[in-house]
Amino acid sequence: MRVAVTGTPGTGKTTATERLDTGLDVLHLNDVIKDEGFSTGIDEDRGSLVADLDSLSEWLDGRDNVLFESHLAQHFDADRVIVLRAHPETIVERLRERGDDDSKAYENAESEALDVILGEAVEEHGMESVYEIETTDRDPDEVASEIRAVVDGEREPSAGTVSYIDWL
Repeated sequence: MRVAVTGTPGTGKTTATERLDTGLDVLHLNDVIKDEGFSTGIDEDRGSLVADLDSLSEWLDGRDNVLFESHLAQHFDADRVIVLRAHPETIVERLRERGDDDSKAYENAESEALDVILGEAVEEHGMESVYEIETTDRDPDEVASEIRAVVDGEREPSAGTVSYIDWL
C-alpha cells in the first residue's frame, strides 16, 4: 500500500504523520528533497527549493508499504491520497509562527481557499481515492487517528467536503 498525505503548508502534515503508528514506513518528502538533492534550484521569490519531481518519482518507485507526506505528495502514485485542510486564517497563523513572511503566508492561505491541492489530488487520482481531513481545530493526535482510519480502510473517500471559498 502507498498512501500520500498532502495539503497546503501549515495544515499539519508533518506533525500528524510523526504521530502515526500504521506499520507503514513514513517518508517526509521535503526532507528527502533536501537530503537526496532532488531539487533543480531555488525559487528566489519564495526562498524555497524547486523540487525535481521526476527524480523524486523515480526514487519513490518500487517502495511499497509506505506513507509519504508533503505539499507535493499528490503528484506521485498512491493507492489513497489524504488531503489535510485548515482554515486560511489558521494557515496564516501557523506559517507566521514558523517564521514565514506575510506574503508567503497569504499566498498559501489563498491556495487553500481555492482548493488548489485538493483539485490536483482529484485530477491525478480521482474522487474515489481522495480523502479530506479538516485540521483547523483538531489536535494532531486526532488528525493522526483520522489518517490511520483512512489507511485501515475505515473511512470512505470524501473529496469536496471542505470549503473556504467564503474567505476570499
